[in-house]
Amino acid sequence: MTEARNEPASQGAPTPLPTFDEVVRVQPTGRTAPARSHDAALLARPPRIEDVAREAGVSPITVSRALRSPGLVSPATLERVRAVVETTGYVSNPHASALRSGRSTVVAAFVSNLVSQQYNEAADACSEILEAAGYQLMIGQTSYSYARETAAVQSLRALKPAAVFFTGVVELEDNRRALRELGVPIVESWAYPRDPIDMLVGISNTDGGRMAAEHLVARGRRRLAFVGRSGGRGRLRLHGFETRARELGAEIALVREVEHVRSMSEGHVVLRELIASAQRIDAVFFANDLLAIGAVLESRRQGLALPDDLAILGMGDSEFAAEMSPSLSTIAIDGRAIGARAGALLSTRLLASGDTPGRECLPLRLIQRETT
Repeated sequence: MTEARNEPASQGAPTPLPTFDEVVRVQPTGRTAPARSHDAALLARPPRIEDVAREAGVSPITVSRALRSPGLVSPATLERVRAVVETTGYVSNPHASALRSGRSTVVAAFVSNLVSQQYNEAADACSEILEAAGYQLMIGQTSYSYARETAAVQSLRALKPAAVFFTGVVELEDNRRALRELGVPIVESWAYPRDPIDMLVGISNTDGGRMAAEHLVARGRRRLAFVGRSGGRGRLRLHGFETRARELGAEIALVREVEHVRSMSEGHVVLRELIASAQRIDAVFFANDLLAIGAVLESRRQGLALPDDLAILGMGDSEFAAEMSPSLSTIAIDGRAIGARAGALLSTRLLASGDTPGRECLPLRLIQRETT
């Protein structure tokens, strides 16, 4: 087992690293970390094309046309079908029939968000390694949704992939069990739990939050705010941030959790909310660069001088972080390194037919730029 160490900040005693992430494990009852309201009915089975057709008020053949040849249906119908697909997490599976027999050379990759530069870099690096070994990467999106994740896992029974790669860790115990039953190599990533399904190329989100608190407090900030996803890795980063901030005598003045992170526009909205809040804050840790970049752009519209009026720290290190003005301080995640290591673990297992598990924790790096 290889455990790479994160880079500790200079404030206070060095933090023992890496720290395991206390990842939520969702039992079949769904008592812990419940899914979004529309997910509940879909957790028992993956949605079918008939379900999409019924919800959209069209025939199954119209759904098929909308997904395969959108130019053949009206714009209104296409919009309805796409909205239902988004809501239900429906996943079409055109590859399954061709793979029902024989040994598959397809590796299924499920990314959390196709908008994310880091996830795309991870998929690209993983694909490069696997292609050299004679395998092809097929990519799907889970959108941080239990329903979409469940539909994706169910589709794997028909697809029969050679292996599976997730840019995340699987929280639902039913899905963890179903993935083990596939009997193929599995790599999870982007968190550092004690109990991965199979192999893991992780980062410690808990330590990322701690690094953020250490950096902001070292810059003289004492009234801190957190903005990030309400579950999954966002919750882990918040835990590390809150814990370390309090150890250092800083106050968490505001926590703003978001359900979706799709674009920079959410960052614009959140910053306006923070400004309108009665809480006085002098620094914000955005646990996602997309939100942080949106907030930096909005700060200019609001006439704020960064970091004098407000310090902003992101996480991810998007390519825009260094190019914008002011440039964004951030905790860098090397998505390409994660994907390359995942590809190497998978190709080794596939070619050598071994069952030795691999667990690695890759380093995080705090990059100070103009916003802090």
